Amino acid sequence: MDPIKYLKRFNAHPVEENYLQDLARLQSLHMQHIPFENLDVIRKVPIYLNLESIYDKVVNQHRGGYCYELNGLFCWLLQQIGFDAKMISATVVKPDGSYAKADTHAAIIVELDAPYLVDAGFGDSTISPIPLEGERHTDNSGTYRIEEAESGVYELSRENDGNEKVLYRFTLDEKKLEDFHEGCIFNQVSEESTFTHDDIVTKATPDGRVTLSGTTLTRTIEGRKEKQELTEAEKVKLLEEEFGIILNTEKPLRI
Repeated sequence: MDPIKYLKRFNAHPVEENYLQDLARLQSLHMQHIPFENLDVIRKVPIYLNLESIYDKVVNQHRGGYCYELNGLFCWLLQQIGFDAKMISATVVKPDGSYAKADTHAAIIVELDAPYLVDAGFGDSTISPIPLEGERHTDNSGTYRIEEAESGVYELSRENDGNEKVLYRFTLDEKKLEDFHEGCIFNQVSEESTFTHDDIVTKATPDGRVTLSGTTLTRTIEGRKEKQELTEAEKVKLLEEEFGIILNTEKPLRI
């Protein structure tokens, strides 16, 4: 695996210093060029927690992935270029307010002057590192903060239009990629998984986000959402032109 080739995959360059602004630039570029997507899950293509196969998919095949793939590989890259980075697990809050399966989301903690949460694999979320000390950070997708809900347990929250919602909770216990084996299988096969029902492909843009959900395209520009329904042919074209993804035509897109 070649860190330089991986950096070029998302239009980044090697950093000269391991400062917060360098980390923020890498995360932002990663989320603008490497999409969060579950296309393999829907097509029942097995996803293995092996860095070499993930690297081949993301870098050589110009694909994206979900949290284990994106954060697993990004954490490896950060370590390779000198950042003090480790993987952690998180438990996601579902839209109805209940918790999803415990510890099935993978994220990253990077130690700089203080610890920062870095997450390149949560879809529509912040594109910047968030400090664990309660400082608020605002970007196009909302205002974020982390607070310690109880001893050793932190919560990431987002505020939109005056409403604050917890996205997930986590601890700082270090995890290895293989620790997510059960969660990775669950999110590929369970009806309770968010990822087993329809195609999801999304990436950040300089002024918002573009998301494909099933056959619905949503463009978010400075908080304004524009929706469009696509035909099968339009969807195939969009995947290629917007996300750089060309799927095996022997496995037709599920519409």
